[in-house]
Amino acid sequence: MPRIAIELSYDGTAYHGWQRQPNASSVQQVLEEQFSRIFQEDISMMGCGRTDTGVHARHFIAHFDAEAIPGNNLVFRLNNMLPADISIHKLYKVHPKFHARFDATERSYSYYISTEKDAFSRFHQFTVYRKLDLNKMNDACAILKKHVDFGAFCKSKSQNKTNRCEIRHALWTQHDNLIRFDITADRFLRNMVRAIVGTMIEVGENKLTLSGFDEVIQSQNREEAGYSVPARGLFLENVVYNQENWKEIDSQ
Repeated sequence: MPRIAIELSYDGTAYHGWQRQPNASSVQQVLEEQFSRIFQEDISMMGCGRTDTGVHARHFIAHFDAEAIPGNNLVFRLNNMLPADISIHKLYKVHPKFHARFDATERSYSYYISTEKDAFSRFHQFTVYRKLDLNKMNDACAILKKHVDFGAFCKSKSQNKTNRCEIRHALWTQHDNLIRFDITADRFLRNMVRAIVGTMIEVGENKLTLSGFDEVIQSQNREEAGYSVPARGLFLENVVYNQENWKEIDSQ
């Protein structure tokens, strides 16, 4: 029974996240339904993560097992069946024990903030009209990378074995009216990026000092951190694996 990895992207606006929900539409549900039609068997998928309602993904990996691979032109056929807000890019045959979630070695997210109203990107950016001090926010990034325990930025009552993460990159940049936050780590806690962004905005607004930001992290208490920014500005940009044994399926 081959194990297949899917490389895809999606606009999360219309979905209640990646994972199946009992009474709401999810990306996983839509994919499983259409893949089951093509493969003519019940397909169950595992994703590289569980994006929340309204969060987007430019690069998302999922895997599933199938009895057989049903012919060629799979990417074309699947994309014709899927809604416009979900795109399949590539399919790979992978090792039978490959796991989309646990085999990922690195993940990268971006958060987008607009400094003015944008009618065409209202589902993909968070608007902040107040001036932000990006120099201080990047100083906060340097503080962030010195720590490994991020319980202060984890959603309350999350049942994690550990709150430890290795943050490898964090940076704020601005081009015209668009501010972008990029962050890369070996793993992320639930709601972590949105909580970090909300807390750093307080630094940029001079509501929270850099030493206060450091104290928030050390507290390991979610109540000490800032608010979680809206999901619509968050994108999963990339997920990294050792792809040495991945074999692309002839799917075009």
